[in-house]
Amino acid sequence: MRLDDLFLWYLADPAHPRLVGNLKLVSAGKGVSLRYSPAWLKTGFALSEDLPLVDTEFLPPARLSADAQRAVGAVDDARPDRWGEKVIRFVDKPKRLSLMEYLYYAGDDRFGALGVSTSANSYQPRPGGPLPRLPDAQRLSEVVGKIEAAEPLTELEARIIAGGGSPLGGAKPKALIDIGGEPWVIKFFNNEPVDTPLVEHATMTLAAQAGIAVATTQLVPLVGFNAVAIRRFDRLTGGQRVHSISAGTAIRAATPAGTEPQLGYPELARILRRVGVAQDGQNLRDAHELFRRMVFNILMDNTDDHEKNHALLVVNPHANGRLKLAPAYDVLPSNSGQGYQEFICGAHGRDSTLDNAMSECEAFGLTPTEAAQAVAQVIAVVNTWQAHFAQVGVADADIGHLAAFIDGNELLAQRQGFGPARFSNPIAKGGKTGRSVRKSPFSGPLQP
Repeated sequence: MRLDDLFLWYLADPAHPRLVGNLKLVSAGKGVSLRYSPAWLKTGFALSEDLPLVDTEFLPPARLSADAQRAVGAVDDARPDRWGEKVIRFVDKPKRLSLMEYLYYAGDDRFGALGVSTSANSYQPRPGGPLPRLPDAQRLSEVVGKIEAAEPLTELEARIIAGGGSPLGGAKPKALIDIGGEPWVIKFFNNEPVDTPLVEHATMTLAAQAGIAVATTQLVPLVGFNAVAIRRFDRLTGGQRVHSISAGTAIRAATPAGTEPQLGYPELARILRRVGVAQDGQNLRDAHELFRRMVFNILMDNTDDHEKNHALLVVNPHANGRLKLAPAYDVLPSNSGQGYQEFICGAHGRDSTLDNAMSECEAFGLTPTEAAQAVAQVIAVVNTWQAHFAQVGVADADIGHLAAFIDGNELLAQRQGFGPARFSNPIAKGGKTGRSVRKSPFSGPLQP
């Protein structure tokens, strides 16, 4: 089936879907455009800041690299992640691998509240069955293993994994699963050097102790290894869906045309302060928490903090479209010690240093003194990481492996050498925010 035109629907209440507009394959097959329907223009809302309610065809960015594919604005968050694309290529085997095929074959239960249909008259997504349930987790893991090994699936196995949605994340094996009548994402062990699902559960629960709102996690023991389940924050009790966008979408939407987006924590904090939920100071609390998340990620060697690993919930979109920071997810050590984050942290770009985190603290609505106090509080929690991991059940060998980075010379020295008093006076500002081209500050040997 060739898919050059599809239709976007809004599914806050899946029982009453609403047509948003039509999607078209553009940019020589590398992009997808959106045109709002007349009814949505009258009674709908802007899906993201770069998609105002105007009767025009919104096009994706003009500059796309040879292998890049991007849908316009918030539509891009309805696409599957890299693992979802891999499942689609393996199970559905579309003849053409354009972004339209990926959008369609992602199925009904994708991230947020948008859906893709072949019809403008009724919501007709890619057909799919009910989600697997927790007792099916072992079978799911076996299906995932067969996909990773490029082994053929039975018809039943294909149905189990097909249309696995597109929860934000990356290329690691995962699936959607029903736990107690609610949708969760389950992530599987993938031959990493440590028990990654257990380590993720341990890191997320540690982050909660640092004052970070995290997605609820649940350990799922399987034969020979563990999996971790993460409750979806874009779903409400009763099956209602929350319109949500990734940090990358929010930042690009707020960036003037012709300007390179600054994909990082400071810019996301500025957006939260500007268009976040202002009631009771929620937008400032979100910005402050984002600062804590940045510091925690630096100190826990979570360098995989890219633009898709931060999300925003669009609160009451028809009334005001205000943004709220979604619970943290995909928070775990990267085992890299590379010395730079994926997301910009401050005046020194992506450098994984507390000085860099402090350099633009005013973007988060924090004075240097307040920011330094927050850093000290996060340090106090991170200092307990080994005891916490052991208490959760992480093996001594895995703790030792992680300690080579988390307690290595660079990160441990930062925890031990940070002095809040040094920031009692205004800090120097300056430096160009962007991708660091300097040698990694962690270029020296790491010691366990």
